[in-house]
Amino acid sequence: MDFSAWVHTVTDYISLHPHLALGVIFLLAFGESLAFLSLLLPATVILLATGALIGESELSFFPVWLAATAGAFAGDWLSWWLGYHYSYRVTAAWPLSRNPQLIQRGHAFFERWGVWGVFIGRFFGPLRAVVPLIAGICTLPAAKFQFANATSAMLWSFAILAPGALGLPWLAHLF
Repeated sequence: MDFSAWVHTVTDYISLHPHLALGVIFLLAFGESLAFLSLLLPATVILLATGALIGESELSFFPVWLAATAGAFAGDWLSWWLGYHYSYRVTAAWPLSRNPQLIQRGHAFFERWGVWGVFIGRFFGPLRAVVPLIAGICTLPAAKFQFANATSAMLWSFAILAPGALGLPWLAHLF
């Protein structure tokens, strides 16, 4: 199945099963934010297309936004926790082991920006996959991490869903 077909399959499923949509949206945002899955899952594009379904279906913005925010928050939190508890050993796991340059870039980014790097990294695909993990490896205190995690998850979810929800339904048909 090609990328476009995959996006359409998931958005069609959400349209046909609005009672399951919030769970699917949570899982997509979680997968997009989890260090290992983020490298494999094209969830950002699907979430962008899902935003276009708001208003065209039974979905309303606030619950969808909360589900995406909660999923993004949980994915980054688990990534931080894995880094905090397992340190650099987690980078030996696939698919991170196949992308050592990504770990190096994420580490350099985090070293430069610190807790702000957690916030900023959420908005850049490859960094989103590793910065929370690196923050855990570098033992960024949980409270600082969670503040950056929560605020960036709220803003990222809004930015991903709002274009479609605010009247750009053609976004759903781009993919």
